[in-house]
Amino acid sequence: MSLLEETIAAIIPPDDIYRAKARERLEQLALPYWSLGRLMDLAEDLAGITRSLHPPVAGKTIVTMAGDHGVVAAEVSKYPQEVTPQMVHNFVRGGAGINALARQAGAVVVVVDMGVAADLSELAAQGKIIAKSIGPGTANMAVGPAMTREQAVKSLEGGIEVAQKLANSTDVFGTGDMGIGNTTPSSAIVAVLSGLPVAEVTGTGTGIDEAQRLHKIAVIEQALMINAPDKRDGLDVLAKVGGFEIGGIAGLILGAAALKKPVVVDGFISTAAALIAFTLCPTAAAYMISAHQSVERGHRAALEVLGKKPLIDLELRLGEGTGAALAMNFVEAAVMILTEVATFAEASVSEAKT
Repeated sequence: MSLLEETIAAIIPPDDIYRAKARERLEQLALPYWSLGRLMDLAEDLAGITRSLHPPVAGKTIVTMAGDHGVVAAEVSKYPQEVTPQMVHNFVRGGAGINALARQAGAVVVVVDMGVAADLSELAAQGKIIAKSIGPGTANMAVGPAMTREQAVKSLEGGIEVAQKLANSTDVFGTGDMGIGNTTPSSAIVAVLSGLPVAEVTGTGTGIDEAQRLHKIAVIEQALMINAPDKRDGLDVLAKVGGFEIGGIAGLILGAAALKKPVVVDGFISTAAALIAFTLCPTAAAYMISAHQSVERGHRAALEVLGKKPLIDLELRLGEGTGAALAMNFVEAAVMILTEVATFAEASVSEAKT
């Protein structure tokens, strides 16, 4: 079997016995029943995912996947493509939004070159980024497939390899992205896999105006008409209208699920990648924690397909993994509730009258 096939075969549902044990303890905590709401839900989920009543969450890693997109030639973005490698250098220097928020959360940022249209070999040689480049950016999906099926598999397997490489130091993965133009393929993926019209799932990305958004919609509709991606085949969707970093994120999610580790999924681009992972292996969704509700209009539709409710809504739209970094605070809080709050018996507190 290929690495992708082996990984998918290794993904099994979370453990119901540990979920039940966690719920039993949570129901006995010295506080009104389930009064910490979704944090308690999350604690139960983490127990099942990790097969532990003391879910390990100390090792937090945000994996920011970077890649460029040929569809930028169709003028769908407000920023030029050279911003992608410039931001990779900024990540490495520690000066980006994700660096600040990861530091606050106690998380490490790992940058992966999945297909940036620039020479980043020096950064890779210095060990400052992980090199998994499939090529110098995808082809223009508005005139043909973004990549070959073989490249799609390679991008997924690159993400799986990153998960495996980081497994010993990581308890909780977070996803992040960097790639000028990547809301365009993400909107295309969401349109295909949700069945919704392109206009309903296409937003303003880096801040384009309404006229530019309408142009972006037309470009995506053209790409879908030319490429006719098969919604039943996640690999076909990724190859026809995806991105190398989107494939890398999807692979990271599959890899984390196979390792029985939770993965905090960032915003719109990461959730489009999560849809690809879900299409390839529906069981992987049980290992996904949705970080936040993005203001990108297609994000809500993508989350509905996954059956996920985001932890926070702060009107974020930066990407990079920033929402995942913020949400990791809630992951840690959920574990502390499970492990540090006393039960009624432990605290010698009278329970509610029945």
